Amino acid sequence: MPDPKGAPRAEARAPEPKAAAGAALLFLREEEMRAAQDLLFFAYRDFTNAADVILDELGLGRAHHRALHFIGRNPGIPVSDLLAILRITKQSLARVLTTLIAQGYVAQTAGRADRRQRLLSLTASGQALERRLFERQRERLIAAYRDAGAGSVEGFRRVMRGIMDDAARRYIDRNEAALHAAQARRA
Repeated sequence: MPDPKGAPRAEARAPEPKAAAGAALLFLREEEMRAAQDLLFFAYRDFTNAADVILDELGLGRAHHRALHFIGRNPGIPVSDLLAILRITKQSLARVLTTLIAQGYVAQTAGRADRRQRLLSLTASGQALERRLFERQRERLIAAYRDAGAGSVEGFRRVMRGIMDDAARRYIDRNEAALHAAQARRA
């Protein structure tokens, strides 16, 4: 029905529901999923290779790198928590930690409440090594993010979170909450 001035009046409509992110991707073919798997394998290979060169020079491997990373991100982490994050056997972690402690990259102290508990932290040389490894991989991430564009960063995070299990997502969420809390205290 026209309004008093003769212009047609727009029909009142309820807003259309937004489609969930990725709804159009629900019917990906197997070949597209295999291509995504290829991308993940190659990205992992090349991302880790950026640090492998440094690790190889020091007689260390990827398990050492993962331990350095998570100890550095969680100073004072109990061995049991590191085991849960890395999902490796106690024997494997013991070998990794023995090397890192012997080479002066990791220090362990007894827990305050439970003296049997071992708490792990990076030493100054461990922090320097972890930083060096991070910077090598950071270069790859910066280049990839720059090439993909700012809008792709959130999509990448959503895909990676979708691949992770609930325990990994809880770990990420706790770290992000702690980071935001620390930033709020500084502000």
